[in-house]
Amino acid sequence: MSRHVLVLGGTTEARLLAAELAVRPDTRVTTSLAGRVTRPGAIAGDVRVGGFGGADGLAEWLRAHRVTAVVDATHPFATAITANAARAAAVTGRPLAVLRRPGWRPGPGDHWHPAGSLAEAARLLPDLGRRVLLTTGRMDLAAFAHLDRLHFVVRSVEPAEPPAPPDMAQVLARGPFTVADELALLRGHRIDVLVTKDSGGAATAAKLTAARELGLPVVVVRRPPLPDGVSVVPGVAQALEWLGLDPDTAPPEVGRTPAE
Repeated sequence: MSRHVLVLGGTTEARLLAAELAVRPDTRVTTSLAGRVTRPGAIAGDVRVGGFGGADGLAEWLRAHRVTAVVDATHPFATAITANAARAAAVTGRPLAVLRRPGWRPGPGDHWHPAGSLAEAARLLPDLGRRVLLTTGRMDLAAFAHLDRLHFVVRSVEPAEPPAPPDMAQVLARGPFTVADELALLRGHRIDVLVTKDSGGAATAAKLTAARELGLPVVVVRRPPLPDGVSVVPGVAQALEWLGLDPDTAPPEVGRTPAE
């Protein structure tokens, strides 16, 4: 029986899952991207860009394109997309799995300060440092825009969107970054506090290692909760198993997509 899998993408895992599915017999994969990054890179299978028009629009798209299963592999902080996917899947009866890599955990030598939101992270900063490396995303600067006594270094793939802190430098770069890269960035900009979201995974964890080596405090914004009742898988292999596919039968070239 043929299947059509919709992957809600934007992460490394989404790209790897699409590559796995595209080579499977009787399987069609479509990856949906929000369109916030203008150069997302090559993705196997079909790709669509742009929103669906909320949960109702997504439900209609699932019916019209005969989607048999949905895997939400968006960023852990893409709460609106995940909520819409859960509602659309429930309305249409399509199975939905949320692919979420495990979150980070502090270890010996880490000086982490958990925050429940970006606003809480902003409240913590004045007591922790004056030169801030902000890696929470180019569209999340409004929460920090009032902190006019701090210097911010904002790293993102594309230019930041206002409102933004008045004293701000931008670093445009795409990962993954090595620990050496992160140490050079932190030292070069004389950073004394790091702010990040708990995105999890190894691809973006080098900054945490660098902060530990330098003894810097790290404000870690906790993940928002998932909708009730959704199935959660921690990786691509588990997503394939959830879809009823053997993760060990893909050609050897699958899985070599560079991490983001």
